[in-house]
Amino acid sequence: MTDAKIIDGKAFAADVRERVRKAVAGLKADHGITPGLAVVLVGEDPASQVYVRNKGKQTVEAGMNSFEYKMPATVSQDELLAKVRELNEDPAVNGILVQLPLPDHMDDQAVITAIDPNKDVDGFHLVNVGRLSVGAQDGLIPCTPLGCLLMLKDHFGGDLSGKRAIVVGRSNIVGKPMFNLLLQESCTVTVAHSRTDDLPGECRRADIVVAAVGRPEMVKGDWIKPGAVVIDVGINRIDKPDGGTRLVGDVEFDSAKAVAGAITPVPGGVGPMTIACLLRNTMTACCRQNGVPEPAM
Repeated sequence: MTDAKIIDGKAFAADVRERVRKAVAGLKADHGITPGLAVVLVGEDPASQVYVRNKGKQTVEAGMNSFEYKMPATVSQDELLAKVRELNEDPAVNGILVQLPLPDHMDDQAVITAIDPNKDVDGFHLVNVGRLSVGAQDGLIPCTPLGCLLMLKDHFGGDLSGKRAIVVGRSNIVGKPMFNLLLQESCTVTVAHSRTDDLPGECRRADIVVAAVGRPEMVKGDWIKPGAVVIDVGINRIDKPDGGTRLVGDVEFDSAKAVAGAITPVPGGVGPMTIACLLRNTMTACCRQNGVPEPAM
């Protein structure tokens, strides 16, 4: 059997961003509207700073307005909530993202709940969680699961119906929304986790494996059904034998690619899709807030 097709997340994300850019240009030309994304960063976390910088750069490249608000780690929760309420009321802001994690003295869920659900481009607000769980079409979908779904639909020519899928991991950010998205696509879906009996056996039954458990290289090649599609959401930094570190996913890539039909690498797989889908969500939110048709993206 030949090695799996490598799903190029960088190229796929670039295509999504280009489609968003064209949609933004059309929205400006036809309706005089420019989507705006506001990102709030609290504290000095280096990884968050890099991520926010990349978001701002890609937002501008897509033709959108980028608003960044940096607050010190010592800011009170009330001050942060006041900023969120201000952005909720600002018509130039169509999407709001408060970068997580927040400092220990803050309640993440309280801050997320303060965001207008129709501007919640992360898709974490309980209203959007509920919309997704019942299959409503007016919610905003968490970016990473949405990116996974877009890549899967592309691979399968748009139709996932009847596929047996397993999601390894039950987080609110990836596992649970991924389950709901696959279910809406008429897959037969299993959600597995640390207490699942015979996890390797469960994985071997699946046509689609989405690994989002946060354990380096946990899913082995002999867990994969021959020809299955493997979407690896994990990003883990491990030590190299000769010193230094390297990034790996939740799937043991080399053994899995010898069995799978297609697989996403780490890095360069799911990761680039997250910001691309954030831009897509911002465009969607802008269209809905202004009562204009959503373009195909």
